[in-house]
Amino acid sequence: MKIIEPHIHMIARTTQDYERMARMHTVACCEPAFWAGYDRTSARAFHDYFTHITQFEPTRAAQYGIDHYCWICMNPKEADNLELSREVISFIPEFLDKPNVLGIGEIGLNKNTKNEMTVFEEQVELALKYNQLIWIHTPHLVDKLKGTKMMLDYLNGHKGVDPGRVTFDHSEEHTLKMILDSGFWASMTIYPVTKNSATRVIDAAEIYGLERLLVDASGDWGPSDPGTLHDAVFEMKRRGHKEKDVETLFYNNPCYFLGQCDKFRPKPLIDSKDAWGGL
Repeated sequence: MKIIEPHIHMIARTTQDYERMARMHTVACCEPAFWAGYDRTSARAFHDYFTHITQFEPTRAAQYGIDHYCWICMNPKEADNLELSREVISFIPEFLDKPNVLGIGEIGLNKNTKNEMTVFEEQVELALKYNQLIWIHTPHLVDKLKGTKMMLDYLNGHKGVDPGRVTFDHSEEHTLKMILDSGFWASMTIYPVTKNSATRVIDAAEIYGLERLLVDASGDWGPSDPGTLHDAVFEMKRRGHKEKDVETLFYNNPCYFLGQCDKFRPKPLIDSKDAWGGL
């Protein structure tokens, strides 16, 4: 079966990771803009970073037959600096027409501060202005539930937002229901030490079903492994789920969401109305 990695920071990975992903049948990966392992000292550093993920990473991935896509934004971890954030936001539009850019992301909250929320709202407006998909980061450090509610309240009260074009990432058991009930997509991030495990992810899929659900491995600067996505595939198969349901969670669903951007090339194997019948 084919696999799509919806959220992974390949700038933090080695070329050997691309080879491993290819051996695990990964045909496409998506890299949301995020923290570089340190707080950047100028807006120019962000411009260079966006250039890297729109120009260099696609060539590295292509050597292993993988399509590399990315998202552009001012990330929530550095968004508390309002002046810097607005300088970065000012040149985001010049990257939105790049052939591998899927939309605005991963925007969101880190410590649920007022400035972070302001930058989140301004980037939602930017996405709507340019008709872009949105990828959202929910908090790790402070209060995921509070931060998720803050963003949901804003988006649910915004008449211009189509929930079907927005994904909330790093979703967990206590936030999944509110996200899905509001009509948004929810993605669960697997880490080998923190956040979700492969077992928890498949538990959630069994509880909530396959509709508007994604799984990713993140693969960033902390303890992480692109192979955890394959661990979840194995766990789902081990439990006896149908092959078509496994394909839907790890390949078709990313195609349904990401395929709303015309630049995304992989196509689903079956229509969503035939794929979301329940586990």
